[in-house]
Amino acid sequence: MSRWIDVRKNLRSFRFAAEGILALFRFENNAKIHLLAAMAVVLVGIWLRLDRVEWALVLTQVGLVLAAEAFNTALEKLADVVSPEHHPLIKAVKDLSAGAVLLVVIVAVVVGILIFGTKLIEMMNSSEWF
Repeated sequence: MSRWIDVRKNLRSFRFAAEGILALFRFENNAKIHLLAAMAVVLVGIWLRLDRVEWALVLTQVGLVLAAEAFNTALEKLADVVSPEHHPLIKAVKDLSAGAVLLVVIVAVVVGILIFGTKLIEMMNSSEWF
């Protein structure tokens, strides 16, 4: 009788995924920059006392940026294996992938400005700076 879910296989998959996440932040400079920015965003969010919905929006943006960076890194590594020498189509793929990360970052910054900016204006108007 076959199992519906193979728990061992799933645990192994999670281990591989964790190894990928660790490698992303260990070896990829842009991922380290995004991680530092994410930590700063969380600290500012704590200081500004974001509510649940604001946290959900901010953390979703953080997750999207980090996931986009991971996809971009994976695609670049695959492209390097497929075509180690310079190729115009591989360059286009890499540029498009990096552009996708930039688009996600731009949207995340806009969401951050909307949420954090509103909170900062509210704080300035109520004299609750510290």
